[in-house]
Amino acid sequence: MKFRFLGLVAAVGLLASAAAAHHGWDWAEEKQTDLTGTIREIYIGPPHPTLKVETTADGLWTVELSNSAQTVRAGFVEGVTKVGDKVEVLGNRSAKSGQKLMKAVRLIIADKTYLLYPERIQK
Repeated sequence: MKFRFLGLVAAVGLLASAAAAHHGWDWAEEKQTDLTGTIREIYIGPPHPTLKVETTADGLWTVELSNSAQTVRAGFVEGVTKVGDKVEVLGNRSAKSGQKLMKAVRLIIADKTYLLYPERIQK
């Protein structure tokens, strides 16, 4: 019984550390890049709202926004955009080669700017 409990504790610890690593910035490149495309899917909800953005050059990307509360504070709420709208994303791409995942720090949609992580925008 004791070994089962210790195994469970170890498994929970590994899952928690994996989740913490993803929710930090360690998984992303330090350099920020621009991504321009068409919104194909919108998810507004926890833990992180996301957009699926199709680019002409690279296909479909997953763009992770800030946590739900921070995304709302930035003004990006349900109804401000729709599938088919053009979007410009500034963010940090996944450091994993070939992974089409980006953490957004800023969005521009129809001349409206949403600053998700203004303190992280590189000058």
